[in-house]
Amino acid sequence: MEKLEKPERRTPSLLERLLRPETPNVQRSLPEKKFRLPRLGSEEEPAVFTLRALPYGRVQELQELDKDVEIHILLAGCADPNLRDPALMEKFGAATPAEAVKCLLLPGEIADLSREVEKLCGYRRRTIEEVKNG
Repeated sequence: MEKLEKPERRTPSLLERLLRPETPNVQRSLPEKKFRLPRLGSEEEPAVFTLRALPYGRVQELQELDKDVEIHILLAGCADPNLRDPALMEKFGAATPAEAVKCLLLPGEIADLSREVEKLCGYRRRTIEEVKNG
């Protein structure tokens, strides 16, 4: 009886793996996370902010701003609640959404939420690893 040889399995190239249908398009499907802000809520009614990563072009626009960059990152990356809602501006007597955010959130909260948006975009964390002997 002859032994049948198994064909060698070739490992797909990185390009072949990137071309698979399951590879996400971050322009269409941006990562999201939810964060609770204890000061504005309670156990029964938590204040949960849904933050979303920003597409490349939007990040570039925000990096060119001179003033209130953290607030603008938060405004762009906050999927829920809508911090640009005119009712929120009216409640605080604010002329702009940025002014309303300054009335609603403490400086540390703005910084923390903005930082989380940046992390969702791939900033402020390691996103790559060095390959040694490879």
